[in-house]
Amino acid sequence: MLFAIHCFDKADHLQVRMDTRTAHLDHLKAVRDRIFAAGPTLDSNGKPNGSLIIVEYDDIAEAQALADGDPYKAAGLFEAVTVQPWNKIELPE
Repeated sequence: MLFAIHCFDKADHLQVRMDTRTAHLDHLKAVRDRIFAAGPTLDSNGKPNGSLIIVEYDDIAEAQALADGDPYKAAGLFEAVTVQPWNKIELPE
């Protein structure tokens, strides 16, 4: 099942994001076979202001564990994090 992990950065925490980026990417590389898509969300100036990670796990607890273990979270970057089931649709021709 696919899950969307949507992380919202605290205001004025871009430096925290930059300082922790390598550890965050290492965290995701460890589960790269579970990742459907991942990347930062951007503000109106094109600067990162959050993250969206879509992962495949058997249940939401596994996706939540990935979110909880993110070095960005440990560094205090996030204002909020949501984890919810996500459904990829195929658009008809």
